[in-house]
Amino acid sequence: MLSKGVGGGGGGTKAPKPSFVSYVRPEEIHTNEKEVAEKEVTLHLLPGEQLLCEASTVLKYVQEDACQRGIYGRLVCTDFKIAFLGDDEPALESDETQFKNKVVGENDITLPCVDQIYGVFDEKKKALSAQLKKYPEKLIIHCKDLRVFHFCLRYTKEEEVKRIVSGIIHHTQAPKLLKRLFLFSYAAAAPSRPAAADPETHTVMFNSLEDWCWELERTKGHLKYKAVSVNEGARVCERLPAYFVVPAALSEDEVPRFQGHGLPIWCWSCHNGCALLKMSALPKEQDDGLLQSQKSFLDGVYRTIHRPPYEVVRTEDLSSNFLSLQEIQAAYSKFKQLFLIDNSSEFWDTDIKWFSLLESSSWLDIVRRCLKKAIEIVACLEAQNMNVLLLEENASDLCCLLSSLVQVMMDPHCRTMGGFQSLIQKEWVMGGHCFLDRCNHLRQSDKEEVPVFLLFLDCVWQLVSQHPSAFEFTETYLTVLSDSLYLPIFSTFFFNSPHQKDANLGRESPEAPGRPLAQLSVWDWSVQFEPKAQLLLRNPLYAEKPKPDKGPRRGSRCKHQRQLSLPLTQPKASPKRGFFREETDHLIKNLLGKRISKLINASDELPDAWREFYEAWHSRPAEPQGLLLPRVGGPEVRVWAQRYLRWIPEAQVVGGGRAATTRKLLEVAEELQSLQEKVAARPPSPALARAPPPPPPGPCLLRDSARLSALFPFALPQPRHPCKPVLPTSGWKALGDEDDLAKREDEFVDLGDV
Repeated sequence: MLSKGVGGGGGGTKAPKPSFVSYVRPEEIHTNEKEVAEKEVTLHLLPGEQLLCEASTVLKYVQEDACQRGIYGRLVCTDFKIAFLGDDEPALESDETQFKNKVVGENDITLPCVDQIYGVFDEKKKALSAQLKKYPEKLIIHCKDLRVFHFCLRYTKEEEVKRIVSGIIHHTQAPKLLKRLFLFSYAAAAPSRPAAADPETHTVMFNSLEDWCWELERTKGHLKYKAVSVNEGARVCERLPAYFVVPAALSEDEVPRFQGHGLPIWCWSCHNGCALLKMSALPKEQDDGLLQSQKSFLDGVYRTIHRPPYEVVRTEDLSSNFLSLQEIQAAYSKFKQLFLIDNSSEFWDTDIKWFSLLESSSWLDIVRRCLKKAIEIVACLEAQNMNVLLLEENASDLCCLLSSLVQVMMDPHCRTMGGFQSLIQKEWVMGGHCFLDRCNHLRQSDKEEVPVFLLFLDCVWQLVSQHPSAFEFTETYLTVLSDSLYLPIFSTFFFNSPHQKDANLGRESPEAPGRPLAQLSVWDWSVQFEPKAQLLLRNPLYAEKPKPDKGPRRGSRCKHQRQLSLPLTQPKASPKRGFFREETDHLIKNLLGKRISKLINASDELPDAWREFYEAWHSRPAEPQGLLLPRVGGPEVRVWAQRYLRWIPEAQVVGGGRAATTRKLLEVAEELQSLQEKVAARPPSPALARAPPPPPPGPCLLRDSARLSALFPFALPQPRHPCKPVLPTSGWKALGDEDDLAKREDEFVDLGDV
């Protein structure tokens, strides 16, 4: 372990400044290069992966104060990832290695995961572009999964610095063609894998007509809707999948009329017969004759799905009455800066104003607005027996988000692991969400990069956090799923439409003629994790759906049978939206002061259109296998700590959090298994002769929870954890010396009428 300061020149040849402090002399490093080379860590390459450039004598810094401690090793760049191969990496215990990702290591950064690259020139941080006149002495990489890497290039040879910096910038920041993604190299070289055969986690891919018919049968939507195959070969629209569902009264000859625009597409059917549909907007520029024809066509469509007095349709125009993609992009750009921390000093400097920065980013407010809109739609379907038609320009962004959220809230099947994965396949992958553009995998347009899918996962996490027993998967599953967006070996999240995927991957491998390109699905979790690690993706508290009785099932839907009359008035938009809850008492106002009280009172009220439905549901005990609604009051919409804070050492709670809770649950489960084994070991009696054998003991997780952190399995406690005061350094110094503080008398503080 080396300890370095921040100073010196920028190429690898300049002498360090006099203020530079080192416990190892530079000449010692260079003289020991041969010894270090003998113990270099081997670079493991995936099928089709090629080494592009590398640099030796690189220090990877640890995120701590000014004491710039680091690990000596090599920095390499391939067409798949940036990897640091440390020579002094501590060996992990066997239990810890089983929880690691098998595709990417702790010091690996896939190229699509790189967000921004900065260089340090004479202690000044600057964003790096394609053209460099001077090469930095330090490289800082911000990742889209919110990791931050610091590499010192001071003792690296100048030609290696130029090669590694230029290579990393070119392969991560410059625009590229679709065929240049590592996905195609891997698909051509990797052997094909058989599909997962586990029926419990079977994911419906919705790439066949049978899959859509199965979903219609499952939701009882086949009575009013039908699956069509008119778009096979993208004859109607390249944006739509080959198969989708439309109203049964709609003739298949009329479907191709407008190339996918103005066509109501079925998403899901409620138990009462109402349906959730989506439709892309009509083109704005067109002649009068075509406009009249489209109007006539749409009138027929509305008559098809609007059949009073039993069913009415409510149109939600998301392009004008809801969030914009620009709002989501701007909010997340501010929000992620709270977690891209360069060092501990920066963390503690921003700690005192962290909630103000969180409020100003508006990200949690956007999450709340999405949950509110989804509850509005649920109220229309459930309580008002209305069809809901979601309208958006291309029906591939906010339509995907809201339709998925509604199904998670209303359909218990979507809260199982297989059902949730099938939902994403249906609404996002086959629904034409532009993953390639929204994740900016090709670096062609930063304006198109909008984290819509991440926003959906954040909304689902709010539900999982508030109703943990209703979901078969855990928050770790959601976190891993968000990381998989940037793994270019899976074809799931790297195309804008199913047609684009089939056109590029539906061909033979050039290395093996006659064999199609290997297409890995992200839902095959065995590619990334060992069986022991996959257990962390499943919720041990999940309340499974009881087996159906032979009798009528009408009484089992008590939560869905509520008949609450809700007004049809549009909710009024609040002039100002806040993070804190509106309701508070006199004590909080006096303790927190006028400023915090002002923020609390600025929170928007619940819209009257669904207040009665919302409050009536929350007044009853939640049913895990019934309707599920989130609480959307101020502090009840929280930060997804495991995803956003997992790489910050100061945010770790050693021996606490969900890791400790899971450990206690497993201890109880192991104790029950031990008791069952003792009972089974007793001499058999006539009463116990027919008893089934006890279940085999499952693998034990989290053997030593005292040394795990609340952010496990993504972060383990650091060997040396810095302790800081609550107040920043500047505020602490303003209070005076410790001796003066000890001599002071306690001051009287008036808290008002408590």
